[in-house]
Amino acid sequence: MKSIDYTRHARNKFDILKRHGFEVTPDQVEETVLNPEKVIPQPGGRFIAQKGITERHVLRAVYREEEETRKVITFYPGRRERYET
Repeated sequence: MKSIDYTRHARNKFDILKRHGFEVTPDQVEETVLNPEKVIPQPGGRFIAQKGITERHVLRAVYREEEETRKVITFYPGRRERYET
């Protein structure tokens, strides 16, 4: 199983979201990246993993595959009605 690593921006994102009243845990990010409900390939070898975290929200994590890890670049909550079709 691949391990999860975070960019500095992604590590800081936990505090940024918490200050805005939306707390996301490392476990939620790791669960999203390792067991997503949906994966959307992006240009430049990146992927967006998506998974529901509340009745109204999904968590989206942008990552890239490296040799033994998935490097999380950033993550953000989104409204289900915007991202689920």
